[in-house]
Amino acid sequence: MTTIFEFLQQQPSITLFLLVGLGAALGRVRVGGISLGAVGVLFAAIGLNAWAVSQGVTLEIPAAVGDLGVIVFAFCTGVIAGPGFFNALRSSYATILADIAFLLAAAAAGFLLGRMLGVTPETIAGTFAGAMTNTPALAATGGSPEATVGYASAYVYGVIGAMIGVWLALRHRGSDTDTPVPIVDKAVRVDTASHPTVGDLAHRHGGRITISRLRGKGGTSMDVADDETELPEGAVVNVVGPKDEVDAVTTELGHTSSIDVVGERSSLDYRRIILSTPGLSGRTIASLGLREKFGASIVRIRRGDVDLLATSDAVVQQGDRLRVVGPKKRMPEVSAYLGDSERGNTDTNPAALGIGITIGLLVGVVQIPLPGGGAFSFGFAAGALIIGLVLGRVRRIGSVPVTLPNTAATVLAEFGLLVFLAFAGIKAGSQIVAAIVSGEVVTLLALGAVMTTIVVGGTYLVMRHVFRLGGTRLSGVVGGAMTNPALLAFAQERTNFDPRVALGYSLIYPAAMVVKIVVAQVIILL
Repeated sequence: MTTIFEFLQQQPSITLFLLVGLGAALGRVRVGGISLGAVGVLFAAIGLNAWAVSQGVTLEIPAAVGDLGVIVFAFCTGVIAGPGFFNALRSSYATILADIAFLLAAAAAGFLLGRMLGVTPETIAGTFAGAMTNTPALAATGGSPEATVGYASAYVYGVIGAMIGVWLALRHRGSDTDTPVPIVDKAVRVDTASHPTVGDLAHRHGGRITISRLRGKGGTSMDVADDETELPEGAVVNVVGPKDEVDAVTTELGHTSSIDVVGERSSLDYRRIILSTPGLSGRTIASLGLREKFGASIVRIRRGDVDLLATSDAVVQQGDRLRVVGPKKRMPEVSAYLGDSERGNTDTNPAALGIGITIGLLVGVVQIPLPGGGAFSFGFAAGALIIGLVLGRVRRIGSVPVTLPNTAATVLAEFGLLVFLAFAGIKAGSQIVAAIVSGEVVTLLALGAVMTTIVVGGTYLVMRHVFRLGGTRLSGVVGGAMTNPALLAFAQERTNFDPRVALGYSLIYPAAMVVKIVVAQVIILL
């Protein structure tokens, strides 16, 4: 084995990709319905280098490679989370502030207890990142060997403790009062003589419904409807929205019709079209001008695995799959206008990627004076994350798109994370054996358990008994507080992928991610 380790020592590129492959395979092994995921690369790297050190060889991956991985990961994570982060700040700030309070309390308790036990700030910061199962927080510390040992020591209980919190939440699913209502289509005959417009009707129902098409009285014509379209008595319209709102609109307009206006495709057609034209990304549906240009309308947006109602002020993103209704003969023109290319999902927008990351790195090195002397900087990872959040929210400046398609950002983020984990694990592998022999791992495990319990236990109790969240959504909130996708998967599998789990997760995740990254850096400075 010494010969093999010496070869890997001389070929860091081979070492890097070997660790990515072996670690990813390890991360797919499921125990009790949960797996390590990408963190398998970290443990594979720690184990391999610890083995190499025992043979008298120390493996290394260049620091620049680790920096590249974490910077790309942080920026793309910000791009993905940007819209949800700022929306959550406006709509659910009380819930977010409560979660932030528990994160700060855990960090404070961990720091005080750690210093009493003689643990260095770097190791406490890494232990905090592991207890919170948050790799970006580890990256924000610089990924030092001390921090990585703390991360690895606390991570396992971090996952187990959070999994217990999710399990407890799911025990109370019977108390759920926020059962989601699916989006449906219904043909409705208009009996009212008030001639309401589609826009007025949508406004009265909180923007939760839309009307995609209209069949004139007597069945003589079929047309696409928009906000300005009046609904005359005797017409048959296709109402789209949550079932409860569609039922309410049916009562308001008239009654359910037996006419299949959706299946009628002699003059109108509908299809899924991928938005791949970069210049249209980040614009509202109204500003796309499909009605004016082609007599067409967007009814639904499919983003990832979620269907969204296409209201006039909804913002579309590159890679969205749009359900479009329009004149049959003009649908090819609509497809050409929107792009309808799978390549749109993989367009990395190199200009936005390069310039955005550059600005993020500059933000990260700015020195911010602290009271009493000293200075604080966000660091490369946090700076890239902050700019990614901003660009993910802004989407475009003028006519220039400044974000990445969700698919491309997700792929780049995962690759960057795998590279960084391999780098961090290699650095920690040379010290983990000494930490185990000295008993330091036990100390760090206990320290991490305290921090994990504060966040998971506090989040569970307050969200359930103060904010009165149902068990299904609460399970997602606990997973979001720990910013661990493995916990999201754990809850989703046990709820048959109930959308409330993802909603709870996405509510807390962005703010928790930012706070953990900043807190980890502050701990090092104390």
